[in-house]
Amino acid sequence: MNIVEYPDRELAAIDLANTLAGDLESVLLTHDRASLAVPGGTTPGPIFDALCAADLDWDRVRVFATDERWVPRDDARSNAGLITSRLLTGRASAATLLPFYAPAQEPESVLPEVEAQLSPELPISVLLLGMGADMHTASLFPGVAGLTEALDEDAPILSVLRPEGQPETRVSLSAWVLNGAMSKHLVIFGADKRAALERAQTLSPEEAPVRAVLDEITIHWAE
Repeated sequence: MNIVEYPDRELAAIDLANTLAGDLESVLLTHDRASLAVPGGTTPGPIFDALCAADLDWDRVRVFATDERWVPRDDARSNAGLITSRLLTGRASAATLLPFYAPAQEPESVLPEVEAQLSPELPISVLLLGMGADMHTASLFPGVAGLTEALDEDAPILSVLRPEGQPETRVSLSAWVLNGAMSKHLVIFGADKRAALERAQTLSPEEAPVRAVLDEITIHWAE
């Protein structure tokens, strides 16, 4: 695990976008396609704003979320919607988005079809993750229903999780898929998340799910 510290969040976003673009370019030099998995939430927005301008063969890049709320793309809480509006614009509009959501009341009935689209893109070429102060990453929350299954090395590509007290079911890439990415980056801002990350290293993945994805990862941190 390598930690890169930045003087401010704006510089962190620009530098991380350049790093992700460089990683993708390296993959495209030796592969027909590259895959990029990214989180939702507020933190990656400025990173997407910079990354979308990168001079890449974006038509050879497949993009998907690390996790998704079970809502249509036009829902304000959809990660696919955020990725479409903030990342798949400008030069990056040529990339292909692989959404998780499909019209169905429960995700279990359609996930095999979604996984069939994702399978050829694995292992993930370039992965960007975020982390909450509770040490969750993607939709792998401590204590969430479905976490044990998502952490299992024999889990399917996608795991279904149902956070208590939240309105939507979540679908997340399972821990082994995230941890197996060729190039892995975790972005965190603030002293509270830095402290949470340090604490996570002393806990089990069940207690601190981010612990399951820290192998050979680069941490990008700014106050």
